[in-house]
Amino acid sequence: MVTTQPPGAATDRALVLDLARLDAARLPQVGGKAANLGELLGAGFEVPGGFCVTTAAYARVADAAGLDAVLPNSFRPGEPAPERIRERLLATPVPTDIVAAVTAAYAGLGPDVPVAVRSSATAEDLPGASFAGQQDTYLNVVGPDAVLDAVRRCWASLWTDRAVSYRVSTGIDQRTVRLAAVVQRMVDARVAGVAFTADPLTGRRGWTVIDASPGLGEAVVSGAVNPDHVVVDAEGGIVERRAGDKRVEVRSLPGGGTERLTRDGADDRFGQLCLSDPQLRELAALGRRVQDHYGAPQDIEWAVDAAGRIWLTQARPITTLFPIPEPVRAGRVYFCVSLAQGLVRPLTPMGIAAFRVLGSVAAHHLFGVPVGDPRTGPPAFATAGGRLFIDLTTALRSRAGRTLMPRVLDVMEARSATVLRSLFDDPAFSVRSTSWWPFVRNVARVAARFRIPLRAVQALVSPAAGRRHADRVGRRLQDLLAATGERTATQRLDRVERLLQAIFPIMPTVVPVAGAGFAMLGLARRLAGADFRANDVHEVLRSLPHNVTTMMDLELWALATRLRADTAAAAALREQDPAELAARYQHGALSGVLQDGLAGFLRRHGHRAVAEIDLGVPRWSDDPAYVLGVLANYLRLVVEADPALAPDAQFARGERAARAAVDTVVGRVARRSRVRARLVRLALGRVRELAGMRETHKDFLVRVLAEARAELANVGAELTARGLLDGADDVFFLDLEQVRTAIGGADLRDVVTRRREDHDQELRRRQVPRIVLSDGTQPEAVRAGAAGRGRPTDGVLAGSPASAGTVTAPARVVLDPVGAHLEPGEILVVPSTDPGWTPLFLTAGGLVMEMGGSNSHGAVVAREYGIPAVVGVPDATLRIATGQEITVDGAAGTVVTS
Repeated sequence: MVTTQPPGAATDRALVLDLARLDAARLPQVGGKAANLGELLGAGFEVPGGFCVTTAAYARVADAAGLDAVLPNSFRPGEPAPERIRERLLATPVPTDIVAAVTAAYAGLGPDVPVAVRSSATAEDLPGASFAGQQDTYLNVVGPDAVLDAVRRCWASLWTDRAVSYRVSTGIDQRTVRLAAVVQRMVDARVAGVAFTADPLTGRRGWTVIDASPGLGEAVVSGAVNPDHVVVDAEGGIVERRAGDKRVEVRSLPGGGTERLTRDGADDRFGQLCLSDPQLRELAALGRRVQDHYGAPQDIEWAVDAAGRIWLTQARPITTLFPIPEPVRAGRVYFCVSLAQGLVRPLTPMGIAAFRVLGSVAAHHLFGVPVGDPRTGPPAFATAGGRLFIDLTTALRSRAGRTLMPRVLDVMEARSATVLRSLFDDPAFSVRSTSWWPFVRNVARVAARFRIPLRAVQALVSPAAGRRHADRVGRRLQDLLAATGERTATQRLDRVERLLQAIFPIMPTVVPVAGAGFAMLGLARRLAGADFRANDVHEVLRSLPHNVTTMMDLELWALATRLRADTAAAAALREQDPAELAARYQHGALSGVLQDGLAGFLRRHGHRAVAEIDLGVPRWSDDPAYVLGVLANYLRLVVEADPALAPDAQFARGERAARAAVDTVVGRVARRSRVRARLVRLALGRVRELAGMRETHKDFLVRVLAEARAELANVGAELTARGLLDGADDVFFLDLEQVRTAIGGADLRDVVTRRREDHDQELRRRQVPRIVLSDGTQPEAVRAGAAGRGRPTDGVLAGSPASAGTVTAPARVVLDPVGAHLEPGEILVVPSTDPGWTPLFLTAGGLVMEMGGSNSHGAVVAREYGIPAVVGVPDATLRIATGQEITVDGAAGTVVTS
């Protein structure tokens, strides 16, 4: 039922309430807008008085209209249900007691007082969803009949297509939302507009952004006018002012209603601000007072009357701001580690807790940082919006850091490197340390501790010996993971913490094997000079052997080839939903070839997952639906007609192309020096034999995370059986210390509920800053605004070259690989990738990524499969639509969309 809420106190059933009586506690009765206005009135702000027609009145009419009969369980774009709901609401007579209550309340304001009638939904002006502009507002309404008609139209506006779509996108249950209507004295504004107490584009806190135009604020909030735009800093200084043309003005008419005037360029107000500097400062001060009241940045609407008095007509939280990293420290620069790992989505709280332990141990071994409680994380760690950040301020203020960090980021996350370099001229981050000695001393200490030079030299002398060393380390790790025996929840939790502390000292023992390969790539480029061209790098790195991720993908393709030959297995994959097949697999009910083949694959790779660095995410062994979906995708690739399309054949072709590229480079160098040419061949041979090991250490880490996850899942199951959690997976929405508290008997289900709500909200966030300052400023957004960058030019989107080649094909935009349908040859357009995405690459014609650099996971795998790829393309998933034909030039780093 739309109206299901049990009656409570008399005020819960009231049809009309005075605005002065409202506060946040009344939100279910009066909606977000009315609750905010009432609270602001009570706090002494200049808010026009009035009353609220409560949700109880709406519920009565909705019940009488029989909305349940036309309210579907879910809404799909373009369906007629919202229109039918609006029609029913408008056709249903308003009960006489509601008419009487509204008429009496309106009369209490005075005879035929002009009012504004505004919608106020229960899912509006909330911290997680502002709902700005989704329902209707009626201005300069005069007379009781007109007020009642405006209220009815507000009720109907709850079901406009835009309002329904917004609730779908924000995950709000359509059946629980209700609407009230605010009726306020009308401010006959001479100037009106909006003000944000933080810059919504750059994220900078403390600066107030004001848009103002003559007349009523409707012209500004609806976007009908080009308003004055002013930015006021925290001290009241005006740092930016831009006069709008203000051609459109909305004014009140005598007797009710509004008119829209359009002026020509001869008006003397063109080029002049409509507010004085003192008024702008007064507005900024008003915004700061509202922000202080709510404890969060606010989006306010305001109006200045004929006497120059500023009225506050609305306030709502700015819901789009990215949170400031915590713990809060002034004057810092933070880099998003999550994005660098190909992860746009937020980590679970337990995923963050695991990285705090990992980071503490890493900081101790790499930088000598003392470890007290490793669960607290190293001082350089910060979190925001469920993402991991690391403080780069010290590196930015040192000569060594400025030299090395951008170079590392150039291959890891190229756009971040550009942003970091843009901060070099900021006096707040000027160089304080010019000596390289602390860096050199620390590197020498770490190299000696983990015998890195020795292991690198051993790998260069004998690549096979280097790989055998990595295999031995992997076997020792497996022995560690297999050494169980602890059975109580506390013992399991202790083991999780031991595993997380044990993995980092293992990883540096295998990193030098791949590191030696990439060092040889650098040496070869130096020796070859101009004879080693940009495209040669991509070609030499194609189809690298010994890459655990690539081998996994090819193994999955081999399984698909076997399943194609089995009639029952192929039919199941083509005709049944992957989730259903996954459930049958868990019960051992699939056909023999499919059941056994999948089981074998998961025994070797079931520890992996999409977003696998978050141990709160189910592994493929927990839920193989994604793997089954990929297998179904592979079966759609018709290889009988052209065997060269098969991914294994493409991989072999890439190996031949890489050998040919090595020969070409060596041939060019030989024309100058035979000795140098032999050295280049030797170096590139070592690149081919060692660089593919770059994924090995991460595979080791993911194995540990999978084992830790399994132990925690058992703890969660025990806590659920004791009634302390609602489900075993709830344990991943606590941190390690909280789980220990729960084992001791604490009921933390309320904590889990809040954490899940926060996590779900962050899952909907599409834009995450690569680098953010401690005041919330996003330097990349500042640069884009100043330079007009980030807009496509003549249908060309620019990024960083990642894998050479050119392809023209339809795009397939994929935000989540689980359940993704990719037709063979389509160009995959994604926010970012981690190894869990890469099985999709085998049938893709090309790759476009919003994140990443030339050495990120997606770029490396794209090169190995020989598909053209461009990475670091801003907002690619927003600017490109599924089905749109695009051209990817992986050498030039461009995507042509028209």
